[in-house]
Amino acid sequence: MNQHQKPTEENRTEVMEFVLLGFSDVSHLQWFLFGLFLAIYIIILLGNGTILLITKIEPTLHTPMYYFLGNFSFLEICYVSFTLPRMLVNLGTQRRSISSVVCATQMCFVLVLGAPECFLLAVMSYDHYVAICNPLNYSVLMNHKVCTQLVTGSWISGIPVQIGQTFQIFSLSFCASNQINHFFCDIPPILNLACGEIFVNKMMVYIVAVLFVLVPFLLILISYSEIIFTVLKLSSTTSRAKVFSTCSSHLAVAGLFFGPGIITYLRPKSSHSSDIEKVLSLFYTIVTPMLNPMIYSLRNKDVIIELKNYYINNSFE
Repeated sequence: MNQHQKPTEENRTEVMEFVLLGFSDVSHLQWFLFGLFLAIYIIILLGNGTILLITKIEPTLHTPMYYFLGNFSFLEICYVSFTLPRMLVNLGTQRRSISSVVCATQMCFVLVLGAPECFLLAVMSYDHYVAICNPLNYSVLMNHKVCTQLVTGSWISGIPVQIGQTFQIFSLSFCASNQINHFFCDIPPILNLACGEIFVNKMMVYIVAVLFVLVPFLLILISYSEIIFTVLKLSSTTSRAKVFSTCSSHLAVAGLFFGPGIITYLRPKSSHSSDIEKVLSLFYTIVTPMLNPMIYSLRNKDVIIELKNYYINNSFE
């Protein structure tokens, strides 16, 4: 009855190919899901691409906040492009097999691109903190050099760790089953197939998750705690409302991304459920990239104004 009992050495096999089960348990909805996820992918590309374009070409948006937002939108496009297209192929062709090399590559890029998402969200919260709590020194603390260093550090800091973690996981021996109960190659379902003692691997997953997920999330909470205390001291109700409106957009995106991620990678193994993991993964791999441009643009007057100006100017050319 113990599903997690590991087989003996002679029962181990070298797995050259995995099978991504995805949403095969709802086979009658395959084409509906294909259409749904295709529409979501198009929305993600158009929405985040629009934000990336408008923050690059409009001089009035050449500020630290929109510099970070543009990078975040580009990152979302890259991140989702390593999961959704493969899912669409699996749904459209019903061919769910994926080689171990391609699976490892997908996991590596998802992890490498997931780390800067966490750091960029923390950087964006720090930008809000400096702008609201220390406005007189904002131009000094958030000058172009500092912003470039923060973005560059966010992009590259996780690369060696995540490549090492991917190599460590795919160096394991895997059991007879090669079926991954997920829609992409993620760490928890891959470790479920591993044979032998994997305590060290699980501990590395927890340590990396704490450093790359929990720590940035705590920094975000600290930043916004300071912001809330500062805002409550403001005498103007209008100023309070404006600050809360600006910050709530970022908090919504951060909550959608970090919440499911923390539950997936840091909750006890005994409480894991493959179906729950798939649903949670949808939030930080698909839902957040889809809602990101909607949340930031619909609640941001500057972006809306510049979008209107851009389309008006181009329509008369």
